[in-house]
Amino acid sequence: MMVTSKRRFFQRDQNVGFLFTLPFTIGFFVFTVVPIAYALYYSLTNYDVLTPSVFVGLNNYINLFTGDAVFWQSLRATTIFSLVSVPLRLMFALFVALLMLRPSRLSSLYRAVYYMPSIMGGSVAIAIVWRRFFASNGTLNALLGLLGISSSYAWLGHPNTAMLSLILLDMWQFGSAMLIFLAALKQIPQELYEAADVDGAKRSARFFRITLPMLTPTIFFNLIMQIISAFLQFTKCYIITEGKPLNSTLFYVVNLYYQAFKYYHMGYACAMAVFMLVLVGGITYIMFVTKKRWVYEV
Repeated sequence: MMVTSKRRFFQRDQNVGFLFTLPFTIGFFVFTVVPIAYALYYSLTNYDVLTPSVFVGLNNYINLFTGDAVFWQSLRATTIFSLVSVPLRLMFALFVALLMLRPSRLSSLYRAVYYMPSIMGGSVAIAIVWRRFFASNGTLNALLGLLGISSSYAWLGHPNTAMLSLILLDMWQFGSAMLIFLAALKQIPQELYEAADVDGAKRSARFFRITLPMLTPTIFFNLIMQIISAFLQFTKCYIITEGKPLNSTLFYVVNLYYQAFKYYHMGYACAMAVFMLVLVGGITYIMFVTKKRWVYEV
């Protein structure tokens, strides 16, 4: 009787658990699995939304890699943005987290203030403000004028400075990574630092021998999340530069959006989406395979 009652108890707990996870499970299949399946199907078709799709096999993928120079330009722009912005964003977030680790009465206020850009930075309003800031008659040139430097330089009109403006905006949104680093820093055992003090270790040695190794799991997590976020950037490019000049800031997702909803090449856009899924998945897989070489695990 005891065994039967225990089985019923655990079975009831399992049923309750399944019930609570049911909304997520349904949402995952409806809004993730089904759209991916449809995208995979339409990537094998010639589909313009307005007329029925026509199966063309791998033609979209062949055109993607052999006949579309804009595809490679958008992939190059996104890769450059990711390689530059992600490390800078993480380093800046770690630096601020180290500063925030010091005890202060206003610590909670500082955290909220530093986190605000992460909430607002992806909005259209901030993108418009940023575009105005770097305009030829914008705020940046006005500030340079106050310093005695007369400038009407079109910061968004040159490939290098246009990309730089997008990278700076991405760095400004460091709040989420900073909070994660701050939580991880507080979990490092203080005994390690006390032992280092006894041995006479300098601050730099303490950072590179204790803090950084203990933070590698958090760095790994933040790195994956930030890389995925960088490859999926849309608002910054679409509002601020529109991919100009000369497609130097045309991010991959913006190019995909243009193909789908501007040129009505929906099948081709689906092929681009599938490739992006494979690319990001491949990068994530490589990072998981190589993490044993640099991530410290207890």
